[in-house]
Amino acid sequence: MPDGRALSSDDGQASRDIGVLVVEDHAVVRSGLAALLDRELGIRVVGEAPDGAAALTEAARLRPGVVLLDIDLPVLDGISVAERLTRAGYGCRILMLTALDRPGHLGRALAAGASGYLLKSATSAETADAVRRVAGGGRAIDPRIRQDARGWPSPLTDREAEVLRLAASGAHAREVAAELFLSVGTVRNRLSSVIRKLHARTLVDAVRIAECHGWI
Repeated sequence: MPDGRALSSDDGQASRDIGVLVVEDHAVVRSGLAALLDRELGIRVVGEAPDGAAALTEAARLRPGVVLLDIDLPVLDGISVAERLTRAGYGCRILMLTALDRPGHLGRALAAGASGYLLKSATSAETADAVRRVAGGGRAIDPRIRQDARGWPSPLTDREAEVLRLAASGAHAREVAAELFLSVGTVRNRLSSVIRKLHARTLVDAVRIAECHGWI
């Protein structure tokens, strides 16, 4: 089975390179990223994809070590692609590279299985370093995103944050209701409101987004 690295019969170094799949819908940007990474020692671009559906196909075929994945993609958005790649169990690491620094996107990306999140304004050295870090099992979050994320005001009310904080500790709806002297229905309604406000897909997703931003 492929091990997520570029293979070459006539280049021993290539077998040790980090294989990268570049997913970006703008052809000029995509080719630029590919050229940039191919110049880096120990990194080899093994494929490119222009949309989310093609990304899934190419990832299944190539089994790259790292998927450099834009969020704003046609056909299937980057976060949905990340979720599907994670569920598929290909073993590839996911690095989001995007111009979007909107509240919630970082948390959603991490909840979907991404190991890194960079702005497109990152330098070539920063991008290459992030690829190496996530390939090695680490995490790479653009420091500008991390700082800004924790400065964003919470969209949650104090009561919603309190309910989510208890849910994050593992408490079930009935336990949260008993702790706060609320009805189970009220707890569930507040949790539904939290999920909606954070643009989360699940309660677990909402917890990760809120924790990432320092909201609970």
